[in-house]
Amino acid sequence: MKRSRFVIFALSIALAIGRKANAEDPAPLKLVATIPLPGLHDGDFDHFAPDVDGHRLFLTAEENNKFLVLDTSTNQLVHTLDNVEAPHSLLFRKDLKKIFIVAGDASAVQIYDSDNFKLTGEIKVSIDADSIAYDRANHQLYVVNGGREAHTPYSLISVIDTDASKKLRDIKIDADHVEAIVPEEFGSRMFCNLTGKSAVGVLDRKRAALIDTWMLPADAQANVAMAFDEPNHRLFVATRKPGKLIVLNSDDGKVVSSLPAVGMVDDMSFDLKYKRLYLAGDGALDVFQQKDPDHYALLAKIPGAFRAKTGILVPELNRYYLAVPHHENKDAEVRVYEIEP
Repeated sequence: MKRSRFVIFALSIALAIGRKANAEDPAPLKLVATIPLPGLHDGDFDHFAPDVDGHRLFLTAEENNKFLVLDTSTNQLVHTLDNVEAPHSLLFRKDLKKIFIVAGDASAVQIYDSDNFKLTGEIKVSIDADSIAYDRANHQLYVVNGGREAHTPYSLISVIDTDASKKLRDIKIDADHVEAIVPEEFGSRMFCNLTGKSAVGVLDRKRAALIDTWMLPADAQANVAMAFDEPNHRLFVATRKPGKLIVLNSDDGKVVSSLPAVGMVDDMSFDLKYKRLYLAGDGALDVFQQKDPDHYALLAKIPGAFRAKTGILVPELNRYYLAVPHHENKDAEVRVYEIEP
């Protein structure tokens, strides 16, 4: 009996120590700074783009019609470009000193000088231009446009030569709502969220055509954000109805894993170094750990804010940035997190 009581006591101590150790485990993200963004009214942000060497971070304030420039060394807002018509995605070409901004309400990709931020040209596309993907090898920009706002049953993915600043062609997609697009770096395929069909489309960039469609599970709809672990052949899709993280085998589209996640996700990043996924959504920032290519677990649910669904991982700086919109008399801001091992 005494031996049994001793064993029980020892187990209790061990469990208490384990709980304490777990409680003291550092969060995967540590808040290190906050960048105030005064003067903005209520309304969503859309996407970031970094200029690592120039110590800058670009941000589109979609519903404020503004383009913001942040200094990543001082964590300050250093420039605001007004009257950009619903800016969405953006591409920074350091070698050309150009910023390509998708202006949805202008039905154009607008080109700005990255030093003085003067408009130097624009490339017309259809209405509601939004998401982009960039082919680094060929310097081609793929821009989603058309569809619902154009009142057509199909969408377009326009291919733009960023060296010559001209549109090369349009790829017709049989879906009226297309969201994120992600290219292979070591292949010719490109994946896109066929949101209107609750499916993933597979395009061949060489053929400029859709070559396959992978339906998502019936209980996963409104797929918007996407990320890619190319070395492990894993494609990540975030859905909003309900909030889920869906992991697909990028070779055949088969579902590998499906986990509950924060809702309203608009940006998702895969951290190749730490094997993590960061999902920015409404009210929380979910961090998932990739244990191996087939197994994933929620590592942390970090408090976010109302519709704070725009975020970016900048691995070169070991930072994650989260844009928080103006809401209920609280100024907009960008939260700066340090990545913790």
